[in-house]
Amino acid sequence: MSASATTSSCTLTGKIALVTGGGSGIGRACCQVLAREGARVVVTDVTLQAAKHTLALLPGGQQHVAVAMDVRDRRSVEAAMKSAQDQCGAPPSLLVNNAGVLAFAPVLETNDDTWQKNIDVNLTGLFLVTQAFARSLLEYGKDSKGAIVNIASILGKTGSLEMSSYTASKGGVITFTKTCAAELASKAIRVNCVLPGLTDTPMLASTSEEMRENFKRLITLGRFGRPEELAEVVAFLLSERSSYMVGSCVEVTGGYGM
Repeated sequence: MSASATTSSCTLTGKIALVTGGGSGIGRACCQVLAREGARVVVTDVTLQAAKHTLALLPGGQQHVAVAMDVRDRRSVEAAMKSAQDQCGAPPSLLVNNAGVLAFAPVLETNDDTWQKNIDVNLTGLFLVTQAFARSLLEYGKDSKGAIVNIASILGKTGSLEMSSYTASKGGVITFTKTCAAELASKAIRVNCVLPGLTDTPMLASTSEEMRENFKRLITLGRFGRPEELAEVVAFLLSERSSYMVGSCVEVTGGYGM
């Protein structure tokens, strides 16, 4: 059953949720599940057309919005946050930091551009969006209560051959999550993260068949994850059902890396 077709419990009704990298994969699934749960979704992506494609898939019609955002660029991030607030009448109170890239190369062959792109998108971008989100929510003042879920990776914990820049960036996401959780909890903003395993997304599809099969043999359930399976955990962490979870890093891996 698709994310949008699942019976809704509407746990996020009235909330505004911003998702980065919402144009495909886990980000798109998060948008679908959050809309199903009653949230008004701000779909952001570096490509506006991809964000609009996701927008067309969401239940709830025209209450949702699509905004272009390059997470690497502070001006783009701040402009997108302002656009979201202007269109929705209030700043988002829920954030999914999902935008990410993946590049392969042995550490001795990784060039500066490959390293920097992974760090810029996966880690610096997450910092810029988190900062802009928290500032806009706290400045609004009427109800600063919020929640953030960062999408890390189990590979940020285990490491992996030929992925030094990616795994370093995702390891940074894990520790950044814990630091933000400690700092923002007193401001009524909970921060947690999800560590996906190998998930059936365009990013995974960019790898070789041999690499995918090698990974699959290490997954206890014997299959890749589905984006909606990750999205359900994200929705839980954003909701009051997880109200006592702060700084948690939840592994959703099918048993990979145990």
